[in-house]
Amino acid sequence: MIKFYKYQGTGNDFIMIDNRSLSFPKHDVDLVKKMCDRRFGIGADGLILLENHKNLDFQMVYYNSDGNESTMCGNGGRCIVAFAHFLNVFENKAKFNAIDGLHEAEINGNVVKLKMIDVPEIAKIDADYQLNTGSPHFVRYVEDVQNLDIYKNGYEIRNSGPYKKEGINVNFVSKISDNEVFVRTYERGVEDETYACGTGATAAAIALYHTGRTLHRDILLHAVGGDLQVSFKRVGNVYKNVFLKGTAERVFEGNW
Repeated sequence: MIKFYKYQGTGNDFIMIDNRSLSFPKHDVDLVKKMCDRRFGIGADGLILLENHKNLDFQMVYYNSDGNESTMCGNGGRCIVAFAHFLNVFENKAKFNAIDGLHEAEINGNVVKLKMIDVPEIAKIDADYQLNTGSPHFVRYVEDVQNLDIYKNGYEIRNSGPYKKEGINVNFVSKISDNEVFVRTYERGVEDETYACGTGATAAAIALYHTGRTLHRDILLHAVGGDLQVSFKRVGNVYKNVFLKGTAERVFEGNW
């Protein structure tokens, strides 16, 4: 019997498990995949384990819905902060470790503000951009993202030459105003469009500023599942104090 909780952050949904007892079979790819299945399981974009950490409030272990442990998930990071707060692991501010290192966060009601890693390098590929915000991201600006076939275009880029083996998350972005964009993301590991992507929103915001499309360093991003806010500072060529902010909510709980 596995006790689970379902959380969502701007429509990006996750199975959350308190694994401080280390009882969950962490290497059972088929189990994680089955639990995330939307027809035969609980249904989720990913599964997240909350574990103890000897020096910090907790440890985050993230799996994509294909059952494999993966790189950092921004909305998943916000959801595990809300989950840890629900479990009384911390009061208002937390420090935790994820696969990409140390993160800090604070919670106010159902709004979680999460500090992301520094971004030191942005590669220009023709008219597009590639950067790592905890996970690798490809960013393409388009005129009308709301009417774009995200699955078709995202699938093609994700499976193209340099990305075919490891995969990459693909973001399509349309500018609404100087500090406001609409972003849609095709996520590797899910192999489909998700309702939102935290590391993708972060990548889109930084790329927007880096390319001179905005002079703002506090940007509102609309996703299919809701709104996210990304802020940052630029020190030389490095983006620091990168924060991802948005709602994270418990949806239901049960036993598997």
